[in-house]
Formats: sequence, C-alpha cells, structure tokens
Amino acid sequence: MTTRELLLHAWVFRPVVAVAIAAVLVAHTAWLRMRHPARTAALLGAALAAVLALMSPVDVLARGTLFSAHMMQHLLLVLAAPPLALLSLPRTERAAEHRRLPAFAYWSLGVGAMWVWHAPTLCNAAASSDAVRAVQTISLVAMGAAFWWPVVGPRLDQRLADPAAVAYLFFACVACSLLGIIIAFSPVEVCTAYLQPADPLGLLPLVRRRWGLTPAVDQQLGGLLMWVPGCAVYASSILAVLARFYGAAGSMRAQGTP
Repeated sequence: MTTRELLLHAWVFRPVVAVAIAAVLVAHTAWLRMRHPARTAALLGAALAAVLALMSPVDVLARGTLFSAHMMQHLLLVLAAPPLALLSLPRTERAAEHRRLPAFAYWSLGVGAMWVWHAPTLCNAAASSDAVRAVQTISLVAMGAAFWWPVVGPRLDQRLADPAAVAYLFFACVACSLLGIIIAFSPVEVCTAYLQPADPLGLLPLVRRRWGLTPAVDQQLGGLLMWVPGCAVYASSILAVLARFYGAAGSMRAQGTP
C-alpha cells in the first residue's frame, strides 16, 4: 500500500459515530436555525475533529500500528473536539443551583485523560482490544469536555475569571509537555503493543520502510506531538483568554467605568 492509497482508501464508516454526529448537527440546526455562524462553524470543526479521529486513516493507524497516530487521535479527542463543541452552545448565565466542583477537579480530569491512558497496561489494552478502545474514546471526550468547561463552557457564571483561566491552561501545558518529554526520551517502549502489530492491512512495510517510522522513532514522534502541538493548543487558548481580558478592560475604560 502506498501513502496515497492509505489517505484515499483507509477510511472506515462507523455507524455509531456517524449517527451521533448527524444527530448533533440536525439538533443544532433546528435549535439555532443557522442564526449564529460562528457557533455553527465551531460545531462543524468539532465534527471534523471527531471524523478525523475515529473514521480516517488516523484511526486505522492508531489501532495497533503507529503510536504517533494513537497520540494524534488523543489530541483530537481531548484538545480539539470538546472545546469546539462547547463553543457551539448558546451562552447562559444564572445563579448557581448547585455548588460546582473546584477548578482543580476539572483540570485533573483533562490532564489525567492523557496521563492515565498512557500507562503501559492501559495503553496496550486500548491498542489491542476494541472494547477497551471504545471505553477509552468515550472517557477521553468526556474528560476533555470537563477540562474545557471552566474555560469555554456555555455557563458564563461557571467560567473561571480570565487570570485564573490563564493559570489553569498554563499548568495544563506544563503537565502535558512533561508527559510528552517523558515519552519522547524514554529508553523503553511505553506501549509495547506497537512493537509487533498484527497488521491485517499490510501497513508495516509503508510505515517502517518508506516512512522510516521504527518503533523508537514512532514513540519519539508521539511524544513530540504531545509536547509541541499539544502545548500549542493551550498557548493559543491562553492568548485568546488574554485578548478577551484586555478587550473587556479596554471597553470598560472607553465607557468610563473605573
């Protein structure tokens, strides 16, 4: 198989994923009736991230062939789809009916999604078992949504203040960068299931010989994906929060508000 053939033909239709995405898009259209293009664009972005993660060649390669594809899948499910989906929801603000969880609990869920599923036992199980992989996928999306809720959630009264949100995102970047560094420079294989994959589609000659992704290089690439693009998402979010903060401060000064 060539790279071109992989990109064109290694797409898998997953009915559960397709039906869930279609149902959300229909509900969103019926609810907001396309009156908020930015929110619609955010939802389409979340849907695209889900499709790339779960039905594209990324998913095919992540199923026991490439650790780096597995890492890309995690990034899409935790750092792309959940925040975009939350940004697509209408904003609300009302008195809190229940005491919300502390910010550290949400933070721990999001960061824990990455650390827990890269423990060797769980990583190997997810790479070799469809049932464990399904649990992994659901938990990553749920934990990712929990992480992003205090930053971009629809309940404005439950969002962190902008300075706190900056610290929240910064330390998440540090935690995920640390994980990426550990994985990239680990002298042992983090997920041994990727050493000798079953390879039912005959992809190993392509990824090992043509792409040069030996198990060691593959793991280093996976660690770099967690480290650099992963932290870049947090950094971009920090810049967006700072822009919002200083924009609001500028508006208040323009209106003469002390």
